[in-house]
Amino acid sequence: MQLTKRFFMMNALTVLVSVTVTVLAVIIFVAAYTKVIGPEADMGELKRIFEVRSGIGEIIRSAQTLEFEQLLDTGFQRELSDHVRVLGANAVILKNREVLYSTQPFKAIDIEKSLMLSDNTPNQDTLELDGTTFIFARADYSLHLGDEGVLLLLAPIELNTGFYLFLGIFTVGFFILSFLIMNFWVSYRFSRGIITPISRLRDASAKISEGDLSYEIAEDGDDEVRELSRTLELMRIKLKESVYLQQKYDENRKFLVSSISHDLKTPVTSIKGYIEGIIDGVAATPEKMEEYLETARSKTILVNAMIDDLLLYSKLDLNQIPYHFERTNLEQYFEDCVSDYRHQYERANIRLDLISELKEVVHVLIDRERLKRVVQNILDNAEKYMGKTDGQVAIHLRETRTSAIIEIRDNGKGIPENDLPHIFERFYRADPSRGSADGSGLGLAIAKQIVEGHDGKIWVRSTVGEGTGMMISLKKG
Repeated sequence: MQLTKRFFMMNALTVLVSVTVTVLAVIIFVAAYTKVIGPEADMGELKRIFEVRSGIGEIIRSAQTLEFEQLLDTGFQRELSDHVRVLGANAVILKNREVLYSTQPFKAIDIEKSLMLSDNTPNQDTLELDGTTFIFARADYSLHLGDEGVLLLLAPIELNTGFYLFLGIFTVGFFILSFLIMNFWVSYRFSRGIITPISRLRDASAKISEGDLSYEIAEDGDDEVRELSRTLELMRIKLKESVYLQQKYDENRKFLVSSISHDLKTPVTSIKGYIEGIIDGVAATPEKMEEYLETARSKTILVNAMIDDLLLYSKLDLNQIPYHFERTNLEQYFEDCVSDYRHQYERANIRLDLISELKEVVHVLIDRERLKRVVQNILDNAEKYMGKTDGQVAIHLRETRTSAIIEIRDNGKGIPENDLPHIFERFYRADPSRGSADGSGLGLAIAKQIVEGHDGKIWVRSTVGEGTGMMISLKKG
């Protein structure tokens, strides 16, 4: 419900409840008063007023059936006098405002006042004469030659004005009190449901504007306010995440620049040394010249590969490289990978095998080129760090109910247990002696980014002296 509608309904409810409670209080008050203080007096007076009204009304209705001349008959006047005396009332017969008959003498001014007041009030009502309240009834007659005849009945009554005044004060006072209480309750509800949460939102907004994103925003208050609190809390979380990611990217950028600068320094220095050797004439023979140039060329290729790895990792880290997934037969894909590397491994005197434990054809959704880069990095590392003359590398294919498992296991030196949690970090080399090894130090970091881009997982198992197994899990497709 909108705040404006709720505010209107709450105010309407305040008035309605106040009126209802006041009416109930007045009823209870009147009942208690008539029962405890003056039941006989007040009830008797009310009963008499009712009887008088009924009696003079009946007399007027009876007189209206007669002609005005019949009102002047002495017999009728005696009968009229008896009736009004029973009621404690008085009768006055007038013609052209001149009194022709009266059961009790009245001042001329009171008669004139009575005619004026009763003439302006066609229905039976009350009027005041010399401080006395009268119930009156009137019958008018039209006579010949424009004359007017009037029968006026006046019955004095005593009203308990003190009680009615007190009742009026009680009614107004109780209404004001109940209205104030209801208004206080409505204000309290609005304060608890709207004003207080909005104050907290204002404080939270001030802290966010100052850069403090740790101040949590509680989801409380009425519907709209709670929704606003939820939206601002989501905004705070998103801002905090974006700030964290920005800081992470900045740290990554600084780390990458620092690390690649360090790693590039060695091959660039080497290239510079060989070129200076050529310029200074150290390479005096054609054979020596060719050796220097070939070494400089190989170092240049290494620098180019390092830069390519750096650019690829940066793009992967920023999710700037799209993947082109294809439904691929897993066993056929790795048969192709083994074929591509078999000749290279034979030259390095390393045996490369593919061992499939699949019970049926398994398909996976992969980007063939990107995943080949993962396999390439792992196989290159296995060859580079084999350290044995009888090296063996085996690619095992297994499956679970939902995943395909690829294990690339070698029988190399293995990786110390303390280094296993860090091998997928950028520029990390487990063996200090590998610090000068060819490569960018980003191979396994790139492999991890690509596998995770396939919604997969990559991890390592290794035992020093026995070998290393790189494990990759991919969802079946």
